[in-house]
This record gives sequence, C-alpha cells and structure tokens, in this order.
Amino acid sequence: MAATAIRYLRSVGAATTTAPVPVDPLPRPMLRAVADDERPPVEPGEFRRVLGHFASGVTIVTAHDPDDEAGPAGFACQSFASLSLDPPLVTFMVARTSTTWPRIARAGAFCVNILGADQGALCRGFAVSGADKFAGVAHSPAPATGSPLLDAVPAWIDCRIQAVHTGGDHLIVVGRVEALGAADGAGGGPLLFHQGAFGRFSG
Repeated sequence: MAATAIRYLRSVGAATTTAPVPVDPLPRPMLRAVADDERPPVEPGEFRRVLGHFASGVTIVTAHDPDDEAGPAGFACQSFASLSLDPPLVTFMVARTSTTWPRIARAGAFCVNILGADQGALCRGFAVSGADKFAGVAHSPAPATGSPLLDAVPAWIDCRIQAVHTGGDHLIVVGRVEALGAADGAGGGPLLFHQGAFGRFSG
C-alpha cells in the first residue's frame, strides 16, 4: 500500500519526502569561573562575630590507636550534630590544620563525649594544642571501638568513621554509631558555647 502511494506521488511530481525545517538552537549558557570581584567579601572577624550568636553544645571527640605510641587522642569540638537515624550517623567538623585529626583518622573510630554544664575546665584542657590532654582525666574504653569514654560525661556516642568530606578549611567527618549511652539521672544540663564563652541552659 505504501509503495503504491509513493509510485503515484512520483508520477504526479509530488515530493515523497519532507525537507527538515530549520530550527534555531537555543543559546548555550556561558560557563565560566566566578571572578574575584563577584564574590561578596566576608571578613573573618565579622564571620565569627555573627556566627557566634548561634549557641552550640560542646563535646570532646576521642580516639585510640593501639599502634600510636603517643597514647589516646582527643580535642574539644562544638561542631557536632546528629545526621541520620537510619542508618544511625553523626557528624563533626575538624580543621584541616588539626594535628589531632590524623591520629583519629588512623584509629578509624572515635567516641563523642557530650559535656555537662560543670565540665568547662575539662573542655578547656582538651582545647589546648600540644599538651597532655589526658593527664589526670579518668576514662575507660568505649564498648564498641575502645575509644576513650571520659568518666562523668552525661552522654556518649561510640562510632566508626563512615566517610570524610572536604568543607573549605575544615573536614566533615561522618561516623556510624556502634554504641551509645547516657548516665542515669544526668539532669545537670548541657555545657553551651555562645559568643566565645561557656554557659548553661536555664529553663
């Protein structure tokens, strides 16, 4: 049937094919890097001042690599947060210049020790670079990873490192929760950090 129709069209001189209709292509987007003068200037001091209005809890992240002759490692960390319920994940941020982070990374695991309102001195001890942070600090191995679980903390989360992402001058560390717990009757409230100073929650 189709062949008969084509022979007829050819016999009367009709076109048997349709010429393509020219279509103007859409303009391609111009891809380029952002120029320096297009970036809004953010002065570091002003950045810290404004972000300091955000109150955060305070933790000490600890780890222990049996092959590390320097002993356990740890640092004070306020950039900690829960991330996922299924699977159970948490996250913290650490400066890429940190000398403690490589030791935690080699351990492959860490324990987040959540501090209570009366543990500001403990936090200050772990915020000092180069000191023996564990001197006089009682601790025991966390049940899943053996990371140092500090005595008298209201709560703790024992994790294995799941992933590490870059975030500017910091690293974003994701941990998979292997065990966790809270002290019975831990009702003293959290240690808070706000505008460069420690504080406590009052309801």
